[in-house]
Amino acid sequence: MIPKDPMILLSWVNTRLRDQYPDLETLCEEEDLDRAALEATLTAAGFAYDPAQKRFR
Repeated sequence: MIPKDPMILLSWVNTRLRDQYPDLETLCEEEDLDRAALEATLTAAGFAYDPAQKRFR
């Protein structure tokens, strides 16, 4: 289960992107996550995915 708190979710996603997955699409596929919902949650908290740096900022 993924964290509900946006700040903890940010850390959780970025850690997995850094340590386990080559990109956001793969993370979402492997973890069975709705990418649009994940991005919407983090966007609402003020973060955007940067594919060049492979993390939310």
